[in-house]
Amino acid sequence: MKKPILIWEIIGMIFIILLGSFLHFAFELSGEFLPVAAIAAVNESTFEHLKIAFWPGVFFALIEYNFIKNSANNFLVAKFASASLTPILIIGLFYLYTAILGTELFILDILIFIISVIIGQIGSYTVLKSDKLDPKWTKLSIVGLVILLIIFPLFTFYPPEIFLFQDPVSGGYGII
Repeated sequence: MKKPILIWEIIGMIFIILLGSFLHFAFELSGEFLPVAAIAAVNESTFEHLKIAFWPGVFFALIEYNFIKNSANNFLVAKFASASLTPILIIGLFYLYTAILGTELFILDILIFIISVIIGQIGSYTVLKSDKLDPKWTKLSIVGLVILLIIFPLFTFYPPEIFLFQDPVSGGYGII
């Protein structure tokens, strides 16, 4: 019963990594079409790199649900766990290694993205295969997901002027 869930989560890892990699360049490839900015990276800030993991995760969850809804528990909790864990790991690992090395390395950025997605999907799998949780966790997860669904596009167009949102290349914020 749980094996198909594992297979779907592995497919999710691949899907999120591949679509996320494309979304890194999608805004530029679209001719800077503003609706694309809501889901694609618009600059090189840390925040924009969180979007390219978040949105593929959302898109995959919409597909995956139809296939595992009858064999998985806690679907919304699992997807919120993944949607929260992945960006936390990206932020933590990125700032940890840059603090240690004093510089950014492109290959480490890619590895952090991949590792964070994989760990996020493992977290999702762990929740999906666990016993059914109290319904309050589903309600809290819905609130959390709605907040994330609002924050990612909102902060693309109206970014707070703090380090997480600053493009290290231009020094600007948001769409530059």
